[in-house]
Amino acid sequence: MPDETAPLYEVSDLTALDFDPFLREALQAGPLVRIRLPHGAPQECWLAARYESVRFVTSDPRFSRDIVGRPLPTMNKHLIPLDRAVSFVDPPDHTRVRSVVSSAFNRSAIAALRPRVQAVLDEHIDAMIAAGPPADLVQHVTSPFPSHVTGALLGVPEADRPQLCTWANAVLTRAKDEAEVAKARQAKEDASAFFADLARRRRVNPQDDLISEMGAEVSSGKIEEVELLALVTLMAFNGWHAVRNHTSNMVYLLLTDESLRSRLLDDPHAVPAAVEELLRWIPHKHGVGQARIATEDVEVGGVLVREGEAVYVSYVAANWDERVYPDPHLIDVDRDGPPNLAFGYGPHHCLAPLLARLEAEVLLTTLITRLPGLRLATDPHDVVWQKDVLIRGPLSLPVTW
Repeated sequence: MPDETAPLYEVSDLTALDFDPFLREALQAGPLVRIRLPHGAPQECWLAARYESVRFVTSDPRFSRDIVGRPLPTMNKHLIPLDRAVSFVDPPDHTRVRSVVSSAFNRSAIAALRPRVQAVLDEHIDAMIAAGPPADLVQHVTSPFPSHVTGALLGVPEADRPQLCTWANAVLTRAKDEAEVAKARQAKEDASAFFADLARRRRVNPQDDLISEMGAEVSSGKIEEVELLALVTLMAFNGWHAVRNHTSNMVYLLLTDESLRSRLLDDPHAVPAAVEELLRWIPHKHGVGQARIATEDVEVGGVLVREGEAVYVSYVAANWDERVYPDPHLIDVDRDGPPNLAFGYGPHHCLAPLLARLEAEVLLTTLITRLPGLRLATDPHDVVWQKDVLIRGPLSLPVTW
């Protein structure tokens, strides 16, 4: 029977980087809480908000991400998943597909990328300085920077990278009507066609890039063409969208939190620790992500989840669990505690967390050393934020120096 007493979670755009009050209540309610989502059938599902519950659900193989085509409660009326995306595949196929690119994102590979990442960033900051203040930091730096880093790594020609951002915006913005659904589907199809053509060209003329490597794995039979297209599209879209917003949020906090700003100006070596704390603190995602389905009865923190029931997790909430992080609302660069869950946990953790960290560290370090007088050119309350996006972030950041 439908549980009409379960609270309805209607995801809405929050002010700036305010923490979601629904998730705050869920953290207090228990290891798992019963909620309703506004779309789908049935509407009832479970939500894991606490740190340990999130880690348990995301790492236990009895919770499956193979959900495409299942009737599920959902935040969004319109869902447009990528065909055969690793997000919706369980091990061992999930492990097989990820393995074709995993070495490109390991510690040694990312360390070797640092000079190239720094050079890309310096070019964008040089151009912003040449344009003169006031300038939009998002337009000049935090948007094109990850686009060019990810594009170069994948092997996307420089002239085509802005188009990838346009497609990503269409797919990763919540569609409100049929016209926007059609736009998002067309963007997904156009991106797939673009990558299919690029992969064919790379098989004829391989280069030192990931698309060439993945194409070779298709030829060897390790992955299928449709798996290549889903994986490369996922990396291209998220490699830009997530980092653009993560880094923009970090810079916003750097320019509005005087304690954080002073600490990093006085001690640039604290930037890596600050990045980790900001990854924990920033409530980057709207709502909750993708569901998992219990493949058998499972007990989570004393709560019984029945076979076939949907469970959502909130990494944002887990990062604010006061049982793990005392005074979670405070930004504490010197905070002790376990690793944050900003990049997920378990088999479906982010493909490239080390690259995202590197981009954030290089960006913040470069800004405080090259532009120590950087400041907002508008009142913080006048900063405009994106609406209906997967990952929260400012639309623009007007700055001067």
